Amino acid sequence: MFMGEYRHSLDTKNRLIIPAKFRDGLGASFVVTKGHDGCLAVYTQEKWNSMIERLVKIPATKKEARLYMRSLTSKAVECSLDNQGRIQLPQFLLKTADITKACIVIGVADHLEIWPEEKWDAYDEEAESAFETVAEDLTEYLQ
Repeated sequence: MFMGEYRHSLDTKNRLIIPAKFRDGLGASFVVTKGHDGCLAVYTQEKWNSMIERLVKIPATKKEARLYMRSLTSKAVECSLDNQGRIQLPQFLLKTADITKACIVIGVADHLEIWPEEKWDAYDEEAESAFETVAEDLTEYLQ
């Protein structure tokens, strides 16, 4: 399980240190792609394969299914850690998430997310103020 929040910065070669607590859980290679709410999502190969297996079952006749699958897979890259625990993020992914330098790596149970610092701070503040209401609204899914 991935959890926690870590603040890092890209270096001049667009490399990002992945927190040590997350490295073992990612495996030898993993997938980075466009995430929801303006972040990048990082999936283990196992999680990525499972998601794709489920997504291809949605009929291709549904416009929304084609849009989502194209958006998700066209922005996906396979990555691995270098000897210093860094990944190199391609420019098109950094542009997708509007990441320029300072960023946040967060654990979200079954995957990681990489956020531009300013966007995460704003999102986190909004989420904090809605936490109790959202918890009440989601209670039915926990039973």
